[in-house]
Amino acid sequence: MVYHYTAVGDSLTFGIGAMPGSGFVPLYRRMSEIHLQQFVAYDNLGINGLTSEELYERVMRDPRFRSRLKEANIITISIGGNDLIRAVKSSGGHLDKSKLDIALIRCQQNMSGSLGAIRKLKTGSRQPYMIRAVGLYNPYPSWGDAAEYVTRFNRYLIGLGDGGYFRVADVYSRFLGREQEMLSIDGVHPSTKGHRVIAEQLNQLGYKPLK
Repeated sequence: MVYHYTAVGDSLTFGIGAMPGSGFVPLYRRMSEIHLQQFVAYDNLGINGLTSEELYERVMRDPRFRSRLKEANIITISIGGNDLIRAVKSSGGHLDKSKLDIALIRCQQNMSGSLGAIRKLKTGSRQPYMIRAVGLYNPYPSWGDAAEYVTRFNRYLIGLGDGGYFRVADVYSRFLGREQEMLSIDGVHPSTKGHRVIAEQLNQLGYKPLK
């Protein structure tokens, strides 16, 4: 049997910050092959700078996204970081709590909508599948309001979990206090080591209902 893995999301999925071939997507794909003991074909649909709204639009209307998601047994999603970054940039590089609150609500709605659309695509499919989300880490560790945004979004993601089909990888606690080694030289994207940690956290979630 061949399993199909489709990765959607932002620059993390794309692999920014890691050495070529060392982003979390190809690393996780290799880990899944070892665990499942089957070949895993994959499509990386990561787009640098993608927001939750743009992801939702692609899941709803992009034929390529919809086709790949429909046939996938394994789906990973990384989204939300650019919503935070754009909220900060729109405030002139400062944290405006009201803008963060608006960004958080919209991000939650878009994530819920994207999951609902994916599940609808899967309706009637006989192929087993699972969805794994990459929890946010804090790209602004010195700013308390940013940490609040990240933790609130992560709690929301975890609340969407159903014990098997959808689960969330805890990245926040693994990066907290270790940003110097976990982030690349730009101070925003994960380093090669950070990408490996993300892949390991995804792998630790297991592969129910595939195995």
